[in-house]
Amino acid sequence: MASRTMKLSQSGTSKVKPATGKTKLATTGKTKQLGKGGKGGGGGLLRTLLMVGFLGLVVFVSYEYARLPDAALLLKQNPKTTALMEQRAEEAREAGRKARRTQSWVGLSNVSKYAIDAVLLSEDASFYLHEGVDTKELENALEDAMRKGKLGRGASTITQQLAKNLWLSTDRSLLRKGKELILAHRLETSLPKNRILTLYLNVVEWGNGVYGIEAGAREHFGISASQLTPAQGALLAAMLPAPRKRSPASGSKALKKRAHWIIDQMEAVKRLGAEQARVAHAEIDQILSGKKPDGTEEEEDGT
Repeated sequence: MASRTMKLSQSGTSKVKPATGKTKLATTGKTKQLGKGGKGGGGGLLRTLLMVGFLGLVVFVSYEYARLPDAALLLKQNPKTTALMEQRAEEAREAGRKARRTQSWVGLSNVSKYAIDAVLLSEDASFYLHEGVDTKELENALEDAMRKGKLGRGASTITQQLAKNLWLSTDRSLLRKGKELILAHRLETSLPKNRILTLYLNVVEWGNGVYGIEAGAREHFGISASQLTPAQGALLAAMLPAPRKRSPASGSKALKKRAHWIIDQMEAVKRLGAEQARVAHAEIDQILSGKKPDGTEEEEDGT
């Protein structure tokens, strides 16, 4: 009897095992199907979110592009103000100071050719060759920004600087840089090179509340832009990277170094002869030392 009971028990056990195996297989199959279904649903949602984000970006860029100003208006009229001027005025108001602004418009024929050459060689030696953007310099600046993790100054052509001064803020965001590139292209397609250069020379900052080369020449040297010597032109050009910090009276070592470098460049490209360059170097040192041309110190008031 015990033997039959054992056989029955073994027989029952052997029948149960296959059923258990089938249950596991069925369960595993369902689990796999559920897993596949869940994964497919997540991928679809991700694609939808990416598509919505892309469409949103297209709409935003299109909206911003449509809002950008028309450069063609500047062909025959000078701007009454600029974004930079308004920003400086707002900064003065916030500091409780009265905003200062001195500016006098002049044509290229009323600017010393030495000063024009100095500015071009300092800020954009390829100005007459590119179409608003110096791609090689831009690549170098982007590589430098990637290494440092932030955008710095550099690679901006005169056309880009003009676009920024006229219409944009001074922040260093990628959005502002993108607008700057678009506006530079608009300037180049709407205006001849000499008009772009004329606008730049008349709106660029040359000190606290000083805008344009005529005002800069009178502010720092007491003469008109047409009378600027090579040395004076080099000093004004050397101020441009930091016009409110660098001035002939500031004692800036960076200003002195840059001005001498500009004279060297002017000699290298035959804008100055060797003797003219020697005289210009000496004049830069004389101006920055605070001495008069004859080597005597300026007299104090009341003496």
